[in-house]
Amino acid sequence: MSNPRVGVAILTMGTRPAELADLLASVAGQDMPAARVVVVGNGSPLPPLPDWVTGVDLPDNLGVAGGRNAALARLREFGDVDVVVDLDDDGLLIRSDVFTRLAALYASDERLGVVGFRIADERGRTQRRHVPRLRAADPMRGGPVTTFLGGGHGLSMRMLDQTGGWPEPFFYAHEETDLAWRALDAGWKVLYAPELVLQHPWTSPTRHAVFHRMVARNRVWLAKRHLPALLIPVYLGVWTVVTVARTRSAAGLRAWFGGFAEGLRTSCPPRRPMRWSTVWRMTRLGRPPVI
Repeated sequence: MSNPRVGVAILTMGTRPAELADLLASVAGQDMPAARVVVVGNGSPLPPLPDWVTGVDLPDNLGVAGGRNAALARLREFGDVDVVVDLDDDGLLIRSDVFTRLAALYASDERLGVVGFRIADERGRTQRRHVPRLRAADPMRGGPVTTFLGGGHGLSMRMLDQTGGWPEPFFYAHEETDLAWRALDAGWKVLYAPELVLQHPWTSPTRHAVFHRMVARNRVWLAKRHLPALLIPVYLGVWTVVTVARTRSAAGLRAWFGGFAEGLRTSCPPRRPMRWSTVWRMTRLGRPPVI
């Protein structure tokens, strides 16, 4: 991909107008201008936007996956974007060369599908859960991985044309892993690039009221959609043990097991189990699809 053109997609629910304005200012301050910038109002009215930003008003909240698909659809209509950058509306690009560095990565590797940014707070700290590998002690260790962070990342439009977009039934939670697994199985690369930073407030995932239920339901759906049959009980068994060991809230555990049961009794088609060669590739990357 020579001279890739970058488009930006941002979801907002109208609750962070000041943060959104700061983020857009940091996008405008990039030394490589974005070809397009789309802001999606996910079930809420959009605040006033600069004239170089395209707004998309959704009457209902379609979740992270549905909202991002709406942004992708609008970017495709323009037809002049090669790489889409998704950014959280309370994030900030603290360097002006993020798009330049990102474009260079895509220009150097035609099979590069996903580039995950490093998420860091205003003190430069990166939470362990924001490092997309099992050995998460060093957030500055980049390289090929098997998933990526939703807060800031780049996606090849060519890859999306082949793999499809975000899994809308997921609404929220594990939608990045679903997309990453499809990309890997189609022969694309997923890269963690810690030099590309999105500054983001230090947060807890449990701030979302539906966190435990969605995480459990979508993890079951993820396994049922993508794993070979032999690995499904292993993957779900491992994550059940991990969740019971980690969760300190009885209410959280009840919600998690409720979501787990919901995932078991409902379907989320299509089922397209990954190839065993993909399982082996993920294992060599340090994260076999059982944890």
